[in-house]
Amino acid sequence: MLEHPVIITRRRTSRITIRISKDGEVRVSAPRLVPKPVIERFIESQRDWIEKNLAKAEARQAGREAFYSKLDISTAAARKKAVAQLREIVSPLIEKYSAEMGVEPAGISFRATKTRWGSCNPKTRQLNLSLYLLLLPQRCIEHIVVHELAHLLVPNHGPRFYAVMDKHFPDWKQVRKETSKLVFSGNI
Repeated sequence: MLEHPVIITRRRTSRITIRISKDGEVRVSAPRLVPKPVIERFIESQRDWIEKNLAKAEARQAGREAFYSKLDISTAAARKKAVAQLREIVSPLIEKYSAEMGVEPAGISFRATKTRWGSCNPKTRQLNLSLYLLLLPQRCIEHIVVHELAHLLVPNHGPRFYAVMDKHFPDWKQVRKETSKLVFSGNI
């Protein structure tokens, strides 16, 4: 059996599946009536795949940690400085794209979020941006700003939303890939 812990869940499914979560958990789903020894043999037969993908997950996590550690916001003063820097960068972008798109956010807040670059509450028209945007190139920051402003027009990620993105930031797909690559490699 694997040395790494494995979480086995029983489900209404027709086959045994394995996946590695973002945080490196090995999760196995199996039909309810499959005996445990059969599941264990299946896991053992997939040992090479599991180990290879665990290594990938660990490398991605190490890259993320290296990336986010480049911004020191551990003190109130450092955080205040980061907010001022980010506000200086995004204010002209928000002004430009708000006029172009015909939207106006009610307010903008800055938080130290690592799970999302930004969010938008279409009802309150409030934008929230991650302080870690400071670690990204200007073009990537611009993409995030346009993305969140687009949510003031279309609250979901449906075809209308992507039409707005295509119109106002045509190379958004490429920039999104660049952003992801920067974070998971840990390089800037």
